[in-house]
Amino acid sequence: MSITSFYFLIFYALVLFVYYIVPKKGQWVILLLASILYYLFSDNGFLIFYPLAAVLVCHAGVRRMVRIRERAEKAEAQKRCRRTLIGVIAVNVGALFLLKYINFGINTVNGIASLFREGELLHGLNWLVPLGISYYSLTLIGYVADVYFEIARPLKNPGKTALYGMFFPCMLSGPILRFREDAEQLFEPHPFDYVQVTRGMQRMLWGFFKVLVISERMGKIVDTVYGSYAQYPGLYIWLGTVAFAFQLYTNFSGGMDISLGIAQTFGLKLPENFERPFFSRTISEYWRRWHITLGVWMKEYVFYPILRSALFAKLGKKLRARFGKKMGKQLTTFAGMFLLWFAVGVWHGGDWKYVIGSGLLHWAYIVCGELLEPVYAKGMAKLGIDPKAKWVDRLRMLRTFFLVNIGFVFFRADSVGAACAMLKEAVSVFNPGILIDGSIFTLGLDWIEFTIAVVSLLMLLAVSLQQEKGPVRERIGKKSLPVRWIIWYALLFYVILLGNYGPGYTAAEFIYQGF
Repeated sequence: MSITSFYFLIFYALVLFVYYIVPKKGQWVILLLASILYYLFSDNGFLIFYPLAAVLVCHAGVRRMVRIRERAEKAEAQKRCRRTLIGVIAVNVGALFLLKYINFGINTVNGIASLFREGELLHGLNWLVPLGISYYSLTLIGYVADVYFEIARPLKNPGKTALYGMFFPCMLSGPILRFREDAEQLFEPHPFDYVQVTRGMQRMLWGFFKVLVISERMGKIVDTVYGSYAQYPGLYIWLGTVAFAFQLYTNFSGGMDISLGIAQTFGLKLPENFERPFFSRTISEYWRRWHITLGVWMKEYVFYPILRSALFAKLGKKLRARFGKKMGKQLTTFAGMFLLWFAVGVWHGGDWKYVIGSGLLHWAYIVCGELLEPVYAKGMAKLGIDPKAKWVDRLRMLRTFFLVNIGFVFFRADSVGAACAMLKEAVSVFNPGILIDGSIFTLGLDWIEFTIAVVSLLMLLAVSLQQEKGPVRERIGKKSLPVRWIIWYALLFYVILLGNYGPGYTAAEFIYQGF
């Protein structure tokens, strides 16, 4: 059941109505039942036993830790709790790799086999992958780890653990929750608040605008160029890649707006996942703005434990002895970052194109940026350039956007080989004439649709610039009633009239749903 479908809106409206008429203590039960029903109504609803099994394993692990700490001495309890934590992580990560990343191994085997024979040696098992496995797995693992480190309260009720791990607005594309910050509000009573409900719906509307009006149109350009890239060399590939950047951003962030808006109508505040990443001046800043909760999770539960491990302690000691304290520490950090970005790439999908395009390529960007930063600083000083000048920031934004788009080529292409071939075609063919001879109107959008897409992107840019200055909905809420109505009803009819949807059309299958 697509989150942009008519049936989902009916489902959501019924849940919202029941949520506010039941006794406040029972609201969390309504959310749990809604989450289960939503999962059952999804394409692979019969796979619900996977997330339920993950919930039970994590709940059992937490309860075991509680019993151990009640009965054993502190030193012994810590050892046994650590074994329990490792066991829970092994089960969840094992299931994640078996169900989602078995295709990673299959694709690798097929890639090697293709060197010696035609056709696939093994076939993928995508039908085995349950909805939202990457999100509920990381959410639950984080909860168990927080209980182990005694920074989260262990839950006694397995139903509450299930709600935390399977809250339905988070199942398509996140955000990844952190128990100590996000969980308690799920179980607390929430009286009806007109302002929160209306602002939540306003955010949902903004998400529909991004997904249905912009992302779907950008997707047509992307499919045309990437579907036959040999026929669309040079500037076509850059246009298709930039279109994909906006397709992915509006699809993913629009889905976040819908999810966070739904949560707000229930009186819940979920963590933000985007802060206008295309305004970033560096790759590091980009990842602080793009998929924020994934970055936070990876740093807390992957990167920092790696750096604190005994293996890296020995590695750091050797590197400092050989290269000096400063360089040795930096090299140790880079090695830990390599593993971190490899994990980020694998998380995005079971294929080497994701490992490169969303992982190792960004690791290389960050490492090169840090190593070359002194060179940049000296060069700008010699040229008398103020590094804080606005025009320098604009150039850095363009540079970062360009580098990110190279990664998007790998992300969207059919394979690493196809991505390399596309990049070769993109730089070897010079055809700027397509911008003025009407050729861009042959990429899936006629001039009317193309104009709608451009105008909508300009609207997105204008709002994003205002969001950089502060919350926009709150400022609109302070305006007079007629002005507020004009703004929101204009956006509503804009989406209704220009959104890509209709009978027999499945609107906006979210790109990140597969993760």
